[in-house]
Amino acid sequence: MEEIEDPTESLHEHIHDGAHHAEAEGNKWIVYVALTTAIIAVLSAITSLLAAHHADESMLSQLHASDQWQYYQAKGIKTEILISDGKMLKAMGKEPIPADEEKIKDNKKEQAEIMEKAREAEAESKVHVDGHNILARSVTLFQIAIAIGAIGILIKKRIYWFISLGFACVAAFFLVMEVLGK
Repeated sequence: MEEIEDPTESLHEHIHDGAHHAEAEGNKWIVYVALTTAIIAVLSAITSLLAAHHADESMLSQLHASDQWQYYQAKGIKTEILISDGKMLKAMGKEPIPADEEKIKDNKKEQAEIMEKAREAEAESKVHVDGHNILARSVTLFQIAIAIGAIGILIKKRIYWFISLGFACVAAFFLVMEVLGK
């Protein structure tokens, strides 16, 4: 999974310029839009970093699960070879090797343990994917908040700033819930 790119950098510059012009014109609320937008941008960057961390951890857990399943299959193949050898020996009228019988039991026991580790790693990967998805949505909401704030400055309508803050609050809620562990 790729790191989420922040396309709002040019908006930040425009908002900053707008804030300077607003102070000169007496529209003090535009300065507040610029300040809150800067805070939202910082939260977006932090959230993006956390989302990327979850994506990386998910991939590592899935690789570990894959390794465990391959080990599980290798044990299964070895066990089947020992079982086949025992069947051939019986077909030839000979007794199976007792050490092979013991090894078959050990392999099956190990396979059960390996399967458990693989499933745990898959579950851990899923937890990280879910965390990544929540944080990616949060980043998107932060970016929408920044864009709506910029629209508010461009058309000089304060209501868009409030809408922007609403989006930022929802995004912050998801961020906090994910960081605190739901």
